[in-house]
Amino acid sequence: MNSERGMEFDLFSYARRGPGCRDHLSPAEVAQIARTVHRAPEVMVKVLNRGATDLAAVRRHLDYIGRKGEVELETDDGQSLVGPDAGDGLPEDWNLELEQCGSRTDLPAEPGKSGPRLVHKLVFSMPAGTPPDQVLAATRNFMREEFALQHRYAMALHTDELHPHVHVVLKAVSEQGKRLHIRKATLREWREGFARHLRAVGLEANATPRQVRGEVTPRKSDGIYRASRRGESTHLREHVQAVARMLAAGHMPIEPGKVKLVQTRQEAQRAWNVVSDLLIQQGQADLAARARRFAARMPPPVTEREWAAERLLERMREARVHEPMTR
Repeated sequence: MNSERGMEFDLFSYARRGPGCRDHLSPAEVAQIARTVHRAPEVMVKVLNRGATDLAAVRRHLDYIGRKGEVELETDDGQSLVGPDAGDGLPEDWNLELEQCGSRTDLPAEPGKSGPRLVHKLVFSMPAGTPPDQVLAATRNFMREEFALQHRYAMALHTDELHPHVHVVLKAVSEQGKRLHIRKATLREWREGFARHLRAVGLEANATPRQVRGEVTPRKSDGIYRASRRGESTHLREHVQAVARMLAAGHMPIEPGKVKLVQTRQEAQRAWNVVSDLLIQQGQADLAARARRFAARMPPPVTEREWAAERLLERMREARVHEPMTR
């Protein structure tokens, strides 16, 4: 087993006082601290929720990730599928029709509820500029380690956006009949595993929680923005309109969640300072200084509303700069 596996750096454990406080950093933790304060590229593992409970939707998604035959599909058993009909046989090969039939009952479905998932639709990605072939290799190795001889899957590398990413369709029920449930802890472990495999193929990669690295962009902003570009979301438009009305009225009320954001940031900075002291005790003075600077330079935490307000103000300033001069 890789020595890094299961060695997550839990920053907030160092902010605790009393009997449960931490007083030593392992070599794996020191390595992750170094990656974090040097701002190594952060990996992303995402689950797409829609279209996973219906056989026809699964077929459409396989067609989408294969770009109607233009992109190679790679399967768990080592097949390379190409051409316009490349993924057509996978649902049958995976017995998804039997899974769908077996999940049906004569009982009426609960309002707003659909049937159990036939597949999990995953995306593994890295920031722009990362070599796509290495992203694919790391995803392939991660999937083999986690799911070989258990869950059927197919994957495809996409390079049509600046950030290379791999789409994975993963059968929800294993060959042993066990259903996979993806929880927050599961995603955290997958991010760490993906980052480890990226490092194994020679790429700098890290997997830390947003709060640890002082990320301030609201979690939903990127997804909402992309959905709005596709014309699939009214959330952004309605949210921006509400913020615009508040700005016009000159009143932006403080959101209840703001207090929690500030408290979390203060706890993170306190933990980084404790970590810095431990690094000094362990002979890592230079890294300790970098950790303190990293904590001190974290930007102020912002809510989604504050983020939207700042974007609106930026647009207004840009519009004034480019506004034609009139007499």
